[in-house]
Amino acid sequence: MDLAAIQGALRDQHLDGWLFYDHHYRDPLAYRILGLGEGLHVTRRWFYFIPASGEPKKLVHRIESGRLDPLPGAKAVYSSWQELAAQVAALTQGATKIAMQYSPNNAIMYVSLVDAGTVEMVRGLGKEVVTSADLVSQFEAVLTSDQLATHYVAQEKIDTILAAAWREISRRTKSGRTHEFAMVEWLSEAMGRENLVWEHGPNVSAGANSADSHYEPTAANSKPIQQGDFILIDIWGKVNHPDACFYDITWTGVIGREPTAREQTIFETVRNARDASIDVVKKAFASGTPIAGWQADDAGRNVIAEAGFKEWFTHRTGHNIGSVLHGNGANLDNLETHDERLILPNTCFSVEPGLYFPGEFGIRSEVDMIALPGKADVTGRVQTELVRI
Repeated sequence: MDLAAIQGALRDQHLDGWLFYDHHYRDPLAYRILGLGEGLHVTRRWFYFIPASGEPKKLVHRIESGRLDPLPGAKAVYSSWQELAAQVAALTQGATKIAMQYSPNNAIMYVSLVDAGTVEMVRGLGKEVVTSADLVSQFEAVLTSDQLATHYVAQEKIDTILAAAWREISRRTKSGRTHEFAMVEWLSEAMGRENLVWEHGPNVSAGANSADSHYEPTAANSKPIQQGDFILIDIWGKVNHPDACFYDITWTGVIGREPTAREQTIFETVRNARDASIDVVKKAFASGTPIAGWQADDAGRNVIAEAGFKEWFTHRTGHNIGSVLHGNGANLDNLETHDERLILPNTCFSVEPGLYFPGEFGIRSEVDMIALPGKADVTGRVQTELVRI
């Protein structure tokens, strides 16, 4: 935990403090931000208050009195619920505006981890509870230079593997037939040889399966891949280190033919939407203009709406990326949520609009971006036309 940085951020946001709370490991963000690690046996409630200035304070149950010992600050203990209420009041004495892992109306559910009753209790002490969403972004999503470097290592490896995968599909379909899960296994073996790790997947979708944005082929449900098919490949991974940053991309193509006019129109619409979101983020960072996740989403979503395909774009435009695939920073989202969190320097995120037509096909074009002070750029290869296999 970087106490000085947290307190500086609290002062910048004109907050009196940040109140962390957990019971039964319900708030994993608290453990990561505070540096407590994972796997603690927590069966009783604890609180940790970081004021904007001064020494932090901790409150623990007497039978788990050592749970917060690695953290700085004076410790108070409780046993009864009456003691708990009194000690929380003492813990936050002198503070009025307090951040917690809470989101008004559950708008940003990724940080809405403190239960309603606990928020009610703190408000009952005369405190104004505000969301910690921007603080979480700053201390969860901002990456070190070493982490950013690992993203580029994964990018080079995965871009190379994907290019080889298209060639492998071509070889297999010319000499016979293959199927989705066989190509998933091929991709997995290739990533394993490069010492990459990943969560679930990867995904290879043929034909109408590409219209299911979260399709996951298995040995039991795998569809054959053959000449004439439309193909979507979604692949992600990172180097084998806990703090490494993921790389996550999606490409589409056709086998043994030219795209139909409809496929070409849909691809161009998705590509243009992707590029519109990329462009608005790049311009914002180049000019030093703050940009929120919802604004980057709108830039691409408006392109799709103007083309007449709004109802077929059923997910956010992008997600934060870090040491977990779906990180806790700003998402490019004004559909599933109205994400008012700012896209911060030294963060990574995907840009991946998609259009899905059940029973036909789906097209998603996904790239990753890294934002730095003064600039934001796509990190890997950018698909400009449908792959011809």
